[in-house]
Order: sequence, then C-alpha cells, then structure tokens
Amino acid sequence: MNTTILLVEDEVRMREIVRDYFQANGFKVIEAENGAEALEKFHMHPVDLIILDIMMPEMDGWSVCRRVRKESDIPIIMLTARSEEDDQLMGFELGADEYVIKPFSPKVLVVRARNILKRAKGKELQHIEDVTIDRQGQVVKIGTERVTLTPKEFELLLYLVDNEGIVLSREQILNQIWGYEYYGDERVVDTHIKKLRKKIQKSAKHIHTVIGTGYKFEVLT
Repeated sequence: MNTTILLVEDEVRMREIVRDYFQANGFKVIEAENGAEALEKFHMHPVDLIILDIMMPEMDGWSVCRRVRKESDIPIIMLTARSEEDDQLMGFELGADEYVIKPFSPKVLVVRARNILKRAKGKELQHIEDVTIDRQGQVVKIGTERVTLTPKEFELLLYLVDNEGIVLSREQILNQIWGYEYYGDERVVDTHIKKLRKKIQKSAKHIHTVIGTGYKFEVLT
C-alpha cells in the first residue's frame, strides 16, 4: 500500500504508538509535533491523509485544518481529548472528515483511515468477492445477476461496507439509515439485516453479528 499519512501529535508516546500501528499496516508515516511543522511538512511531501491533534503548541489543529482546506480536500481525521459537541461541530465545519476522541484504539483508527481513503477515491464500482456495488447507479450484482434491494437495504449495505471492521450498534445504524427522528423499534435493523443477508447470498458471511451490540462488516482473508 503506497499510502502516506501525515501524523500531527505533540504527545511523543501517543505519536509513536499511532505511527507504529500505521507502519505495521503498510502505511508510510510522516510525523509532526506541532501545527507549524505540520503545515511545513504538508507542503514538502505528498500525503494522502492527515491525522491531526487539536490541542498543540504554536498552532492548534483547527488552524491547521483551516489552512489546509484553503488549498486541498485531502481527508483529515481530528484527534482530541475533549468530547464537547461544539468542538466536534467546529471540526466538521472546518472540513474535517472524522473526529476521534481520546483515548481511542489505534487499531480502530487505522480502520477508520482506510475507510476514509476508500471513500475519498470515489470509486463508482466496488467489488466484494462476487458482489459488485455500483454506488452511482445504486445497483448491486452477484456475478452478472442484478440483486433487487430496497433503498434502505442499499443504504444499509453501503453503511456497513464503508465502516468495514468497525462494530456498529443498532442505534448507530438506526440513526444513520432511518434518521434521528425515527422513533420505531430497533428491531427494524435486525429485520433489514436478515433480508439483506438473504439477498446477497454467500457474501452475507461478511456481515457479522456482535452479540449485545449490533453488526460488523468484515472481509476475512
């Protein structure tokens, strides 16, 4: 994988841990310990994604994000020890793609980075074994045979695929697919998962039930 990450984190130990996880997963990692250094290295090296801490000396993450967004739409994951909603809204308004609250699992961070990079490529066709997903045409095929999915089933499949390797609770799925204004039973998620599994046949093995929580999409090699 020829993918380069710019990791911006002033805590040395945290930076080392995250760096090691990404390198172990085939990423090239460029490090910066403050906002000013981050911008300098961003302009010096071609990078595919920025992992950006918010609270840093010299220049905070929000300022870096704002400067980067003036010239690039590169994916940005923001890291913070704060969970306030206003902070998250600020990050998204500045153009961040993800907002991860410390403490976090480096393994999950790698998965999130992969998923963001996958979405950023904007591929119209995605292949999962014998299943082909045409996002633009909203068509799913098994081999050459078209599978008829309802709009909700199609959205559900994309949400699972885009979050590959991440456990999604029923509440998360419900909010994402049906919206926060939906007040029905969470069992609607189980019903749609059951129908989706039946329609995508043997590829249903990639949709794993996480007992007591929800579901996870994972392609095991």
